[in-house]
Amino acid sequence: MAQKKWLTLILLALITTGCATSPPKNQANLCDIFREYPDWYDDAVAMEKRWGTPIQVAMAFVRQESAFRHDARPPRPYVLGFIPWFRSSSAYGYAQAQDPAWEDYQRATGSWSSRTSFDDSLMFIGWYTTETQRQLGISKWDAYHQYLAYHEGRGGYSRGTYRNKPSLLQVSRKVDQQAKSYGWQLKQCRQELEENRSWWPF
Repeated sequence: MAQKKWLTLILLALITTGCATSPPKNQANLCDIFREYPDWYDDAVAMEKRWGTPIQVAMAFVRQESAFRHDARPPRPYVLGFIPWFRSSSAYGYAQAQDPAWEDYQRATGSWSSRTSFDDSLMFIGWYTTETQRQLGISKWDAYHQYLAYHEGRGGYSRGTYRNKPSLLQVSRKVDQQAKSYGWQLKQCRQELEENRSWWPF
């Protein structure tokens, strides 16, 4: 029985790896992203409906964190130029969620989820930004401050750890501008995306 269970897990891992989605060809345009991957639009709509986090904010987070790579990790440093060392954090997947935050999410939602799954990663961002709004009062539409809290953790944000990190402030401005750009683009194509969804009967 144990052997059969392990074989099943290995098979599932191989299937998941084989079906990994390549990053979108044009990451600067949200309409093009959703045209290339219509299922991602469905996932984004479901996230927005459940958590109230704007699609453009969550998608801007994903672009910044992983460039839409399902298996993204922080780079591994090398000692003496050739000895692999420990990564700087446990961040992993589309949302670059770290182990403690992901475990908190799973406990809070009671869900079995994977950081390499696009829909699970979006749901995580929706949950995280919702908790940030609840605990810190930051609007889910405020991509700039939400990203600072996402990067530093809510405790770090409360302590103002970001204030002495000019490069992080610059990245947060970039995320904010990307969210605004995505939001404008989505307005131009949302009717088209919705009409395309109507063709799918399930």
